[in-house]
Amino acid sequence: MHPVLRFAALGAMLLTLGGFAEAPAHLSANAPGSAAPAPAATTPVHALTADDVGAFFDGLLPDAINRADIAGAVIVVVKDGQVLFERGYGLSDVKARRPVDPETTLFRPGSVSKTFTWTAVMQQVEAGKLDLDADVNRYLDFKIPPYDGKPVTLRQLMTHSAGFSDAAKDLISTDPKKLKSLGDLLKGAVPARIYPPGVTPAYSNYGASLAGYIVERVSGERFEDYIARHIFAPLGMNHSTFAQPLPPALAATMAKGYPVASQPAGTYELIGMSPAGALAATGSDMGRFMIAHLQDGEFNGQRILSAKTAELMHSPQFTPVPTLPAMALGFYQEPGNGHRVIGHAGDTNHFHSDLHLYLDDHVGLFISFNSAGAAGAAHNVRSSVFKGFSDRYFPAPKGPEAPTWKDAKADGKTLSGYYIDTRRSDSGWLRIANFLVGQTKISSDKDGVITISGFKGLNNQSKHWREIGPFQYQEVGGDSRAAAVVRDGKPVLVMADDLPPALGVQPVSGLMSAAWNQPLFYFTMGVLVIAALSWPLAAIIRRRYGHSFELQGRSAMLYRLTRAVCVIFVIFTALWIWLLTAGLKDLAALSSSKDWVFRLIQLVGVIGVVGTVAPLMNVGAVFADPSRGWWAKVSSVAIALACLAAIWFAFSLHLITAQIVY
Repeated sequence: MHPVLRFAALGAMLLTLGGFAEAPAHLSANAPGSAAPAPAATTPVHALTADDVGAFFDGLLPDAINRADIAGAVIVVVKDGQVLFERGYGLSDVKARRPVDPETTLFRPGSVSKTFTWTAVMQQVEAGKLDLDADVNRYLDFKIPPYDGKPVTLRQLMTHSAGFSDAAKDLISTDPKKLKSLGDLLKGAVPARIYPPGVTPAYSNYGASLAGYIVERVSGERFEDYIARHIFAPLGMNHSTFAQPLPPALAATMAKGYPVASQPAGTYELIGMSPAGALAATGSDMGRFMIAHLQDGEFNGQRILSAKTAELMHSPQFTPVPTLPAMALGFYQEPGNGHRVIGHAGDTNHFHSDLHLYLDDHVGLFISFNSAGAAGAAHNVRSSVFKGFSDRYFPAPKGPEAPTWKDAKADGKTLSGYYIDTRRSDSGWLRIANFLVGQTKISSDKDGVITISGFKGLNNQSKHWREIGPFQYQEVGGDSRAAAVVRDGKPVLVMADDLPPALGVQPVSGLMSAAWNQPLFYFTMGVLVIAALSWPLAAIIRRRYGHSFELQGRSAMLYRLTRAVCVIFVIFTALWIWLLTAGLKDLAALSSSKDWVFRLIQLVGVIGVVGTVAPLMNVGAVFADPSRGWWAKVSSVAIALACLAAIWFAFSLHLITAQIVY
């Protein structure tokens, strides 16, 4: 859950309820996006035993969470249908000094919740009540509009290729009174369709929640009741729930969530789109769920899926870049050193989790933290856990290094430019984050080695990539892969295998490119701020030295109105930045109950838009007055242009809209 926000400007927000640590790799030997069967490893393989796993995590996690200011963690490893290792680290409640217990302490797995939603969908497919390739409107009591006449299907929802614009409104709250029913929330927040269905990967909390609502509709049971009866009960997951707020029996052992362990605990987060991330569960219960999927739907004689359905669910369904990992049905492929690994990650504001299934090895790994940690360190810790675990027990074979591709320099130039996340909000005001602070820059050096600014390593530095095949890249000094889809000599999509195959970047051009819109924004704000500040400063200076205001009549009025419009646009911009900052800090700030705040901010903008007639008239007045000097003429034109640019930003970034949808 993810959230997301890159949106680090955006990431913090939209990776919430979509949180991704490391991700994707391989599913079937000859499937697109899958790796060939791994040859024998040439590095030592540690025995996957309880003692060795315990020594590995005991040597890693206590120091890691202490250094990262993380309160607590739970980790579970299953193998061959049994729990091999489970342990709690740190504290579930810092103030009460209550330790984490994997059997009884509940964590919030965030978007790992979606794997339960997708499992429920597949149960209904197996029962003949749902068709993966039918128009979802067949199952709804409201309509999802088509895109160029093409409907959305459940298969597209499950592979995050339905083409929805991302949404954050009412995603998280802390007040139970503000929780809407799932149906009401979905009906009132249908996001725009920004891609043709089945073409572009774009992670969507709305899409997952829509699937959960469809399960609710065709089963006749509330979503949380359905999961409890058809998944939790047969698996014996007695300490798990989608109910919000928590039932009293489970609330007593719920881990508290923290920004960092040294700060006060946050309030229990209520997920509006509950199928996307409302699960609360113990580590032990998550182990049962992993075993069921590793055993093709069976646990202790109880089946939640048939073997055939489970196999379909775990198989690649959508491969946006043919040489990279694919989306399965809800799960995504992950880099597992040549092993078939699928999984999912999840984040709320305070909880950060990963689930990994090594399918052919019958091994599962689940880890969850109850703090984001200093500078969001939980992301790096869990990424390190997955990579360290894979390298220790399933090490990659050592082979010869591929030579640099002969066209590296030319291909590097082809890819160079600005890119934008495929997962983005294009229909609401969150567009401001995408287009002003959330763009990725791809650059190429003299040897054709590219740098992708948004693809960063554990050191938070952008990775460098060497081309080893046509638009196929290997991380310099690492083992990640990246690739691009190029058509007619132009890049269409760039992805990497350490991000889920539901996330990618695509080129952005024109005024929406950061190459243009950032300089334009800085020019606009610079002119407006200088004009706004110079107005009172000039008055103070005149008073200090006993000078009178030289302009009279209409010229004086237009001068003052022009400066007032500049002040209004500066306030308008500051209010949006404040709102964006508040939303990045806490998604609960982005709720329907705050619509009046949005309308007030938009009213300020409308006043500025209407008032821009004054700066335009002022230009004419200045040029018509022979007594006005060159500075008055230049500044009047600059201010008028800045006001027009502010209007363009206001409408192109959807800061002034008829409906408040985001």
